[in-house]
Amino acid sequence: MTERLTVLHVITRLELGGAQRNTLYTVGHLNRTLFRPALAWGPGGRLDQETAGLEGAGLYPVSELVREIRPTSDIRALGQLRQIIRRLRPDIVHTHSSKAGILGRLAAHLERVPVVIHSIHGFGFTPLQPAPVRGMFLSLERHAARWTDHFIAVARANAARGVALGLFERDRVSVIRSGIRLSEVCSPGGGEALRDRLGIPREVPLVTQVGNFKPQKAPLDFVRAAAKIGDAVPDAHFLMTGDGPLRDDAERLANRVGLGERIHFPGWLDDIPAVLSATTVAVLTSRFEGLPRAAVEAVAARVPIVATAVDGTPEVVTDGVTGLLVEPGDIENAARAVIRLLRDEGLYRRMTSAPRKLDQFDIDTMVQQHEDLYRWMSGSNH
Repeated sequence: MTERLTVLHVITRLELGGAQRNTLYTVGHLNRTLFRPALAWGPGGRLDQETAGLEGAGLYPVSELVREIRPTSDIRALGQLRQIIRRLRPDIVHTHSSKAGILGRLAAHLERVPVVIHSIHGFGFTPLQPAPVRGMFLSLERHAARWTDHFIAVARANAARGVALGLFERDRVSVIRSGIRLSEVCSPGGGEALRDRLGIPREVPLVTQVGNFKPQKAPLDFVRAAAKIGDAVPDAHFLMTGDGPLRDDAERLANRVGLGERIHFPGWLDDIPAVLSATTVAVLTSRFEGLPRAAVEAVAARVPIVATAVDGTPEVVTDGVTGLLVEPGDIENAARAVIRLLRDEGLYRRMTSAPRKLDQFDIDTMVQQHEDLYRWMSGSNH
């Protein structure tokens, strides 16, 4: 029998997000006759409980692995990761996210792991950071790139930017899309029941944003746009599903601009097909992205979307066909785009019926592409 490849995935925190969900899915669905999957992560995220369902996978919580820069904890986390690698002796270490990407790749390098792969779900250096902080993270990424055999980018834009910044050559990066369960999202249902539960009238337009309340997603931009949309379309309601550090600020702003009971903050809603079924227009106000899962889900569900034209988003949303793109921070034009979709029935119908080609975004295709890359990088004949 051919020896299976041991693949250790390393991620910082299992929060609710596309990178985290897709890492869990990959670990859970790698072919067990070809691979021995394992997962190392910093505990404390909302998806921690889902690790219990990863049958046949090695599970290694790393107590000191945290998102924040904490030198003492970071040194301890590096030591813990090295111990896990020594015990497991993986053929491949596959890292995700900024902190785990740096520490995981360094640990793999120090322990002489044969193959090191890093997934870019958007870069750790962002436009919102002060220049010195951004420069520090870019420098760290350049160092970690030396310990990396291959990169995975979820968007062509991220791959091109990595090449332009000198992080890697073009032949050292593969584009593998962040996948979703297309079979579930393409036929959404349960929208009326969700509206009833949230107190949203069934007959009114509903404008929705799905995502965490972090600066990256610019949730306050959504609230400001909602105020303008609400003035033009008085019966419209608004839904922000998610949570995070800016949620209280968003709720206070919603009260100040007079949205009152027309805006809803239910926290995270797990039934995304029902959210999409209830939604008239989806919105994504992100300032930067990798490949936004919320945009893929909206396009797959035939819900017209107004989104910012950042990073991988234009690779998902075809401007004027499946949605409308605006510049990040352009609240005025974002509001106008939503109003246009709510008022122009012809445009709305064209967008809901426009052809989609989404095979590349299927989550099982994503896993198969990971398997193919692992086998190729290891020189395996599996």
